[in-house]
Amino acid sequence: MRLLPALAALVLSAATASSAYAQCGGSFSSFVSGLKQEARAKGYDKSTVDRFFASARQDPKTLKADRSQGVFQMPFLDFSQRLISQNRIDVGRKKSKQYDATFDRIERQYGVSRGVLLAFWAFETDYGAFQGDFNTLNSLVTLAHDCRRPELFRPQVFAALELYTRGDFSPTKTTGAWAGEIGMVQMLPADIIENGVDGDGDGKVRLKTSAQDALMSGGKMLSHLGWRTGEPWLQEVTVPRDLDWSKSGLDTTLPAQQWAKMGVKPREGQFANLPASLLLPQGRKGPAFLAYPNYSVYFEWNKSFVYVTTAAYFATRLEGATRYDAGDPDPGLTGTQMKALQKKLKARGHDVGKVDGILGKLTRRAVQAEQKRLGLPADAWPTAALLNAL
Repeated sequence: MRLLPALAALVLSAATASSAYAQCGGSFSSFVSGLKQEARAKGYDKSTVDRFFASARQDPKTLKADRSQGVFQMPFLDFSQRLISQNRIDVGRKKSKQYDATFDRIERQYGVSRGVLLAFWAFETDYGAFQGDFNTLNSLVTLAHDCRRPELFRPQVFAALELYTRGDFSPTKTTGAWAGEIGMVQMLPADIIENGVDGDGDGKVRLKTSAQDALMSGGKMLSHLGWRTGEPWLQEVTVPRDLDWSKSGLDTTLPAQQWAKMGVKPREGQFANLPASLLLPQGRKGPAFLAYPNYSVYFEWNKSFVYVTTAAYFATRLEGATRYDAGDPDPGLTGTQMKALQKKLKARGHDVGKVDGILGKLTRRAVQAEQKRLGLPADAWPTAALLNAL
């Protein structure tokens, strides 16, 4: 899930406008009544509001899905091998040819390379084949009522209402992912309002049925999120055994030429004349990448480190890069061990976010700090040796 910077104003205005209404929790019917009152206060007429919310129901399946994201506990190699198949590569290359003119147009207008969008298209909906069967309104209202992230989902309910008034959303028929995203590249209602593009020229933005609309809209959104035209995002590299591992990770950015002076080499091609971070998803013995500025834009699409790195890597594969060198990384921790590690890190004053067993950016930062303190190779890859040392 993501909260896009472009939505900041919408979230702020919603928070201000809805201060008189229950932000989350309590009786579901009372909560929906509060949403209806707020919609009226925003200027929507009573009959429109009543029709829009008439079918709204709490969806237990949405809550179950929200709390069942264990797939992100998988390490990069396992996760990437699960999501990337030869069939997905083959289909992606066919789609690239099929929509060649659309991808060319996206690159001209928004500067986003086709592999990037193809990878998202593949991972989000398997190129449009599986777009989700959750009732979108029910999912959004359910998640707005739930008190985990009401600041994200409450504004999306009103964005869906706005789409409804435009004839682009059905409270009973619009379906998508459990978290309210719609269409082939899975965009939230507010994303659609801000970045929806009529790519096929039929006068409508149809993200569920038009690949051209979905791809153009995704390209526009990435551009607005800060994608830099014509620049790479991820490049596989080889690293020397005696590298100062504490310089790896997203917190350290150096010119690519400086990495080269330290013995880091591209597996293919040449380094870009750009700042970059050395990424070691499974430590110094696993695959290694230089992450260029565009890599950070991926985190505006999805907050999961393993998802982002896999999507960025897959995009390079779709544009011709060879399969990564998996190396022979040290065994990682189980989910239970990772949670134990996160608790120990928190006890030492580190911010690891939620204790969830997921090796995200904050946990990696804390791991690297403790490795450095203990005199271990500071590659941000947690092992049993680190857990025992703590």
